[in-house]
Amino acid sequence: MKDYHKLSAVQADLNAGEISCVQLVEDYLQKIEAHQDLNAFLEVYAHDARSRASVIDAKMKHGTAGRLAGMVIGIKDNIVYQDHKVSASSKILEGFESLFSATVVERLLAEDAIIIGRLNCDEFAMGSSNRFSAYGAVKNPLDTSRVPGGSSGGSAAAVAAGLCLASLGSDTGGSIRQPASFTGIYGFKPSYGRISRHGLIAFASSFDQIGPFARSAEDIALLYEVMAGPDQYDNTVSQRDVEAVGAADSKPKKIAFFRDVMESSHLDPDVRAQSEMVIEKLKAAGHTVEAVDFPLLEHMVPVYYILTTAEASSNLARYDGIHYGYRSENAEDLESTYKLSRTEGFGPEVKRRILLGTFVLSSGYYDAYYGKAQKVRRLVVEKTESLFKDYDLIFSPTTPHTAFPLDQVESDPTTAYLEDIFTVHANIAGIPSISLPLAEHKNGLPLGMQFSSAKYEEASLLRFVQTLVHN
Repeated sequence: MKDYHKLSAVQADLNAGEISCVQLVEDYLQKIEAHQDLNAFLEVYAHDARSRASVIDAKMKHGTAGRLAGMVIGIKDNIVYQDHKVSASSKILEGFESLFSATVVERLLAEDAIIIGRLNCDEFAMGSSNRFSAYGAVKNPLDTSRVPGGSSGGSAAAVAAGLCLASLGSDTGGSIRQPASFTGIYGFKPSYGRISRHGLIAFASSFDQIGPFARSAEDIALLYEVMAGPDQYDNTVSQRDVEAVGAADSKPKKIAFFRDVMESSHLDPDVRAQSEMVIEKLKAAGHTVEAVDFPLLEHMVPVYYILTTAEASSNLARYDGIHYGYRSENAEDLESTYKLSRTEGFGPEVKRRILLGTFVLSSGYYDAYYGKAQKVRRLVVEKTESLFKDYDLIFSPTTPHTAFPLDQVESDPTTAYLEDIFTVHANIAGIPSISLPLAEHKNGLPLGMQFSSAKYEEASLLRFVQTLVHN
């Protein structure tokens, strides 16, 4: 069977009778079986997928199939699906089965998508490598000695390897865009509040956002349209109507890039060179591209980690060994149940961030750290809003380098936090941002290029993106 890159090609063959949804699902199941070494899937819903495929084939014959008929999709293991297990790739949620489905899952199913399984990720979405999973690291399908990025590494690896047509991830500080860059696919983080977080296991509630991975810009746009919009179960979701993306927009744009990003000491020289080539191509296409100063850039990563660890400390307090999930067998009383269950159930990176968050929220440090970080976040939002009065888009490389080795050892854990140096801005400011596979490093690995727009301007961003890519 063909290696499909976009839904329109799948649906064309379905309508022509060349394939069926049942055959499509069987093909993906065989590919998943053949690529188990990637460790992308934690669970495959083979029976469910086959059953849905039969139903959707019948719907297609009667002309009643939804917009996503023929789309086989995987979901990150922090998005709940009724009567299916979910663990956030953590031992603390061992054996837990969800009682309801996330809003995004319901909307995908309503349009006849086929969910084929749940995908590995960094534990509780904390990480940039997918090595922090209780169920083992995910490998990059382009080079299995390297990481796929994180935290949505399983979601990115599955799409890049052709194990599903698209997937869902979550992005708290770059967890969709960074793995998209490392695996050479498209990864989109919408504005905060554009897609419901109902049914997303929380890491940092004021940063988390669900978004899609795909191998075509048109599928990214379609999935966004299906998932976005108001939701009675999430009061942080915008009530604005969802504007249809429609056709590509080739009108000249004013594009800014941060001077400090291009001059950053953390930026790989070839990534800089490739980024400069993209800038020249944009200028040649008639766009205005200008360097701007953003003096708060050096504060982005510290602010992000202070605020997200504080929120994680609060959000993860509910996992106590009492209500559900993992409970230590060595516990003897209430206190030891709490202590041992959390000590044994959480991995080292999650425990590190809980401790950091508890510290910055503690008496005597709250104002010095958490309070100050919130003030800086407000300044970042204001500065970003001001920038979009003069520019349509912001451009940068998605990551400072290509995918790094699985066995790379960090002498200082905070070094790994600099993986998010170019992506956290979009989460702090709550703006939409997308990584596009527009370049290749001289080492042969893909490089993502990132474009961001003003809050709730997803449609214009995605229309622009379609002018840059050949799907």
